[in-house]
Amino acid sequence: MTAELLTGIGELTTQSAEFSHDDDRLTDAALVIENGRIAWIGPAADAPPSDSRVDVGGRAVLPGWVDSHTHLVFAGDRAAEFEARMAGQRYAAGGILATMTATRAASEAALVANARRLRREAEAQGTTFLETKTGYGLDVDGELRSARAAADVADIVSFLGAHVVPPGIDRRAYLDLVTGPMLAAVAPHVDFIDAFCETGAFDVDECREVLLAGRAAGLGLRLHGNQLGSSGGVRLAVELGCASVDHCNHLDDADIDALAGSNTVATLLPACDLSTREPFPPARRLLDAGAHIALASNCNPGTSYTTSMPFCVATAVLQMGLTVREAVWAATRGAARALGREHGPDAVGSLRVGGRADLQVLDAPAVAHLAYRPGVPLCVATWTEGIRAAPAHREL
Repeated sequence: MTAELLTGIGELTTQSAEFSHDDDRLTDAALVIENGRIAWIGPAADAPPSDSRVDVGGRAVLPGWVDSHTHLVFAGDRAAEFEARMAGQRYAAGGILATMTATRAASEAALVANARRLRREAEAQGTTFLETKTGYGLDVDGELRSARAAADVADIVSFLGAHVVPPGIDRRAYLDLVTGPMLAAVAPHVDFIDAFCETGAFDVDECREVLLAGRAAGLGLRLHGNQLGSSGGVRLAVELGCASVDHCNHLDDADIDALAGSNTVATLLPACDLSTREPFPPARRLLDAGAHIALASNCNPGTSYTTSMPFCVATAVLQMGLTVREAVWAATRGAARALGREHGPDAVGSLRVGGRADLQVLDAPAVAHLAYRPGVPLCVATWTEGIRAAPAHREL
């Protein structure tokens, strides 16, 4: 067992405070990593002896990004659909079927390889923990292969058989498949069940049926809701106590009040909103009302083909009215809350003595540079459970 000291930290963001508006940043700080955990945090001048030492030279250190909403298991791309959307065509859920066709035709090995490529891309930008979903197989074999591939690559896996109804199958028959044989096949490989509560996908009653079946199988609950309109997904998520409801573009006062009075996290996906040209969620109103929020990439081939959490953080600050502190919180500890990993021995998204050593170093003196210098790759290195990985193009 060896101890590694990180010292010379210009600004250390721990996210150990209980609320996003509490400032827990330390200056001229240091921390010690031992056995994959944070063993000590404090002023650099008071650092204890260690077996090895890394001086980060006045740079900022913060928790690694927790990307709580991705769709990494797929084949093909939808660049033509993106071009059409940029030319004025509105996004509709049916584009998912193009990815379904490509995904069904791909081998499981190819699905794993592509998902691993995307995870490496995310890690190079500071992501140390991520969730991903099934949802492009949409039959028992395709969803099972996707679930196994997802479990091979991601830290948390969600079953999204209720993404859309594939062609050639009766709607009722498909719901029975999702809540019966498909759920039984994937359950050993997944942590959550999810559904797409939206026009063109599934309505509130159908999503309730799917989520309750998942709960009966021992899975946690998540939901896509209110992306393209007032789908009722937000209030269903609150009713069922979902860990999160994701997108949340179209909210009325009752939706915001419901979220503020619940433990359900509103996960906001700004890169997707830019790509689909949907209005941004009312992030400022949600926070001011007391709701919990998270930020995530929604990496997928149709509407948000990015793994960049820094891009999402910068967009939330520059376009959605969040402070840097709030956006960074939402992309770390807020996202950990959305995955049920905010507290306990396996908590992520914060740096605390005894907690996991998941952190990143920025080539900047403060986290404000994430929005101050948008689009600039600032991540110099990451540690995941105490193991260091340095992006190939940078040196620390």
